[in-house]
Amino acid sequence: MYEFDIPNMTCGHCAGTVKKAIEQADPAASSIIDVGTKKAKVETSASPEAIAAAIGEAGYPATYKAL
Repeated sequence: MYEFDIPNMTCGHCAGTVKKAIEQADPAASSIIDVGTKKAKVETSASPEAIAAAIGEAGYPATYKAL
C-alpha cells in the first residue's frame, strides 16, 4: 500500500478525478481518498511511479511513500 500526498486536491470533484486516474492506471486498485488531509491511500499492483504519474497527468501532482 502507498500513501500519496496530493496538495492541490481541494474538493470532492478533485477527489473523483484522482480516483478515476488511479483506476485508469490500475483497474484493480483499491483506494481511499481523503480531501481533508489531501492524501490517497492506494493498494495496487502497479508501480507507485505509474500511479503518481497518472494522478499528475490528471492535474494533481503527487508524491508518495510506502505504508
